[in-house]
Amino acid sequence: MSDTIITVENLGKKYIIGHQQQEKYTALRDVIANGAKGLFKSFQNRKFQSSNYHEEFWALKDVSFEIKQGDRVGIIGRNGAGKSTLLKILSRITEPTQGNIKIKGRVASLLEVGTGFHPELTGRENIYLNGAILGMSKAEIKQKFDEIVAFAEVEKFLDTPVKRYSSGMYVRLAFAVAAHLEPEILIVDEVLAVGDAKFQQKCLGKMQEVSTEGRTLIFVSHNNSAIANLCERGIFLEKGSIKADTNSTHALNLYTSELNQLRFIGQENTQYPSIWKVEIDQSALEKGDLDVLVYFTSPWPLNPPLVGIVVYNIHGTPLFGTNTWLDPEFQPQSLSSGIATMMIKNLPLHSGSYKLSVWLGEKNQNYDSKQDAVAFDFISLSSLPQGLSPDFIGPFNVNGKWRLTQYK
Repeated sequence: MSDTIITVENLGKKYIIGHQQQEKYTALRDVIANGAKGLFKSFQNRKFQSSNYHEEFWALKDVSFEIKQGDRVGIIGRNGAGKSTLLKILSRITEPTQGNIKIKGRVASLLEVGTGFHPELTGRENIYLNGAILGMSKAEIKQKFDEIVAFAEVEKFLDTPVKRYSSGMYVRLAFAVAAHLEPEILIVDEVLAVGDAKFQQKCLGKMQEVSTEGRTLIFVSHNNSAIANLCERGIFLEKGSIKADTNSTHALNLYTSELNQLRFIGQENTQYPSIWKVEIDQSALEKGDLDVLVYFTSPWPLNPPLVGIVVYNIHGTPLFGTNTWLDPEFQPQSLSSGIATMMIKNLPLHSGSYKLSVWLGEKNQNYDSKQDAVAFDFISLSSLPQGLSPDFIGPFNVNGKWRLTQYK
């Protein structure tokens, strides 16, 4: 018997987009002057209305894949790639335009804040309502009730209509219901970004727990670290089609490469020494290394050029810096233009989003700097244990050695 629980074949979703030409500005004097031309104006209006037109837009096109029981799948791609549309179709919220979907098992979805909640009902009533929608008996829901409430941390507001909940309370309760009512398939969109850091960590741990119980997880997030640590498989969508369906690390590297192009390009300054391009070698990044190429030019030979970088986390906290002067093996030479390449083997960072700044100088003089020149997503070859995030333990990947001894 096959353990495939989701089969998607040649899936497509088409929307019709209306376009309308804007009317020219008309002053009051023009309205009065044109009043006598009513018949002719009526004809003109009918002619103008015919200039409106509609365009077909395929949010998804020829999408096919299979998901087996217990798979942890991350759906990645840029905004507008079709991720949310795909999840809505899998959740039976939206009907496809073409193609077939076969799903075995109960599906719980968390796609938007308060998905599946009735705003006039209380938190308590919505828990029972969602359980009933999933096909659970009242006894089964009651058995999970206390666990759901404790996870969501909304005890004081259980009998308050959810329309009065904050967005954070909404998300906590919605996720708790979706994760605890034992669906065979759990679908989670970027909605978790609404919660605070502590709650996000709690959710990641719960999703890992769900997957170890043999249930299937489909997860959409722009947090690449969460995808890398939680999902074993990645489906990369681009313009409504599957660009890659592979392991999550490879899919994330492909996505990152195309997302940022990982380079800064500016204008060359002919009067002063300047940095005009900064690149990160994507192939090195995929191997766990960091190679940064800094292109510079100067109206006079720099003897020698001094080039440095500073790497920051995504929040702007500096993590480390290095420059040509600090490298004992650096071989200086006089150049008026060139490429300074900085190489770090086995970059000691956890998976996450980072950015870097660069500067150019000579001896004790700084000439140019580019703040936040490039941003990059790094996927560590030694991923964190499932459910953990560098947001909570820090960015650096340090191999600490531990031992236990008995205390006498």
